[in-house]
Amino acid sequence: MPTPPRARPPLQRRLGLFSAVAIGLASMLGAGVFTVWAPAARAAGSGPGLLAALAVAAIIAYCNARSSARLAALHPQSGGAYVYGTVRLHPAAGFAAGWGFLVGKTASGAAMALTLGAYLLPDHPRALAAAAVVAFCAVNLLGVKRTALASAVFAAITVAVLAAVVAAGLTGPVAARPLGDTHPWGVLTAAGFVFFAFAGYARIATLGEEVSRPEKTIPRAIAIALGATVVVYAAVAVTALSVLGAGTLAESDAPLADLAGAAAPAVKPLVAVGAGIATAGVLLSLLAGIGRTALAMARDGRLPGPLAAVSERFGVPWAAEIAASAVVLVMVSTMDLTGAIGFSGFCVLIYYAVANAAAATLDTRAPLPWLGLAGCLLVAASLPPASVLGGLAVFVAGAVWFWVTHTRHPTRTPDQ
Repeated sequence: MPTPPRARPPLQRRLGLFSAVAIGLASMLGAGVFTVWAPAARAAGSGPGLLAALAVAAIIAYCNARSSARLAALHPQSGGAYVYGTVRLHPAAGFAAGWGFLVGKTASGAAMALTLGAYLLPDHPRALAAAAVVAFCAVNLLGVKRTALASAVFAAITVAVLAAVVAAGLTGPVAARPLGDTHPWGVLTAAGFVFFAFAGYARIATLGEEVSRPEKTIPRAIAIALGATVVVYAAVAVTALSVLGAGTLAESDAPLADLAGAAAPAVKPLVAVGAGIATAGVLLSLLAGIGRTALAMARDGRLPGPLAAVSERFGVPWAAEIAASAVVLVMVSTMDLTGAIGFSGFCVLIYYAVANAAAATLDTRAPLPWLGLAGCLLVAASLPPASVLGGLAVFVAGAVWFWVTHTRHPTRTPDQ
């Protein structure tokens, strides 16, 4: 007979403002900033189009962040939009959010691990990727405070490397090559790619059960982390366009490495190291976020019950963490990096669409949740067809699984 939800050991509130901001920064200032500019530039069609896409992605991210912050303060539980959608909309909406997060972020985790391997060990990227997943799973199992400390170190190093790249670009020679005309639909597609680099602030909300004074800490942490990230990304985008131009940027496999090589070749080796460290920070916090969402869904009977196990010593959902890492390892050994950003972006945009819809129930006259909801759906629809069709197939499979589990636990919600 399953253990009643109230009898399960709760997670411990060990994260303060600094720790929450560090996890948010490490989640956003990660591999995305080293990879999204080329596909975004190709989709946007021009430098102004790329900057417009950055602005669109930032606006949507801000709407999502505001909605997530308000909801996390009211429902400070692990699970993020899965909890919000279930409590405020319908169990099916919550499940769609949780399912999209798990699938999208698991694919993203594999992509991050493969990116880490490609930058630091290009001859054997999959081997290093697998080793990184195992190592970071072990770090997360030692407790969320260690996750926060490691995230703070990764974020600080990443900011320093990006600052060096921007400084080199501002003082180096300019040989920008234009691309073409701006395409409005392409700007939305580019915004979807850029959004992949932003998606990370919700990691703070998914850790809501471990944040001290969540009603104040979570909104402040999300605002600080997102604001700092927008400033950094704008500086990187403007510098890359001024030095390389949209044409060269669109053709680059390693945009920031090419930027450093064109402006100051001595800085180029730092970019590879910075990309590896940034990716490590994202992968570390990503595994933690996946584990917490799986924990919340397992508590409600939407995933197998054993995934709800929490370590009494370290206060972490150890079973969910290990399961998530195992799935990422399988994807690392079988997954092609092509299209991973688009596929993950589609699933995560649906996750945030549910969060905005849930936030709209708090005040139907508030414009930001509605703007965020419309923006998420529009940008998700503008992504490449393969990403959209693959994402829709995943949600159809999730609907079948929800129907099976809902017949077993038709009334259970995260608040029960």
